[in-house]
Amino acid sequence: MHPDLISIGNFTLHTYGLFVAAGFFTGLIITIRIGKPEGFSAQQIMDMGFIIVLSAIIGSRLLYVLMNISYYINSPLDIIKIWQGGLVFSGGIIGVVMVMSLYIRRHRFPFWKTADLWAPAAAIGQAIGRIGCLMAGCCYGRPTDSLLGIVFTHPHSLAPLNIPLHPTQIYSSISGFGIFIILMLMRPGRLFNGQIFLWFLILHSTARLFIEKFRGDDRGILQGAGMSVTQLVSTLLLAGSVIALIIIKSRTTKKNGTGS
Repeated sequence: MHPDLISIGNFTLHTYGLFVAAGFFTGLIITIRIGKPEGFSAQQIMDMGFIIVLSAIIGSRLLYVLMNISYYINSPLDIIKIWQGGLVFSGGIIGVVMVMSLYIRRHRFPFWKTADLWAPAAAIGQAIGRIGCLMAGCCYGRPTDSLLGIVFTHPHSLAPLNIPLHPTQIYSSISGFGIFIILMLMRPGRLFNGQIFLWFLILHSTARLFIEKFRGDDRGILQGAGMSVTQLVSTLLLAGSVIALIIIKSRTTKKNGTGS
């Protein structure tokens, strides 16, 4: 693969960072287009976009650091080297929800409607960003003898070299594109605010739990739990989202039934 896109002297444009940026701007453009008919101005969306990308990077990096705390205790300066990979998407979701909850309350935006607005962007952003993971070799898979295996040979790759590995980055990218399409098809017929966002969490968490089985990098296994930190977070997100979806749908059905 190609971890370094361009190198001129001491300057290096990392492919990983380029695709992460491309994913963000693609999501931003899509959100502006679907947000205008719902009463969100382009400026409001761009302001929220800045907050989201900042909190997503901090949240996803923080969870990755916690998963590999023994390494970063000895190499604390490496914490800021996000261009080398090491972002956990589930941590980004948690960071965004926490920060945006405060931002939305301060600016008096409807929470669930705003969450629905950004859900497709999160899916397409992940799908494009995972291509950067593939280029860098991070988030690599377990060794495999199947025809799906890919071999990393670049000396700067973060993946083990010269052995076939599950292309977990491609699995994640495909799932992201698939979730994006599903969410966009759901938007016109959604029955209540929050439906799109909660389905994003359900679909993402389900896909993540499946893909985690093929990951080969250090996942921060929890002693006694038999699962990685990411699997635990995904399980909690999945369970919480299903419960929230049932509650909100029930309240909406009851309200509509009472009103009739």
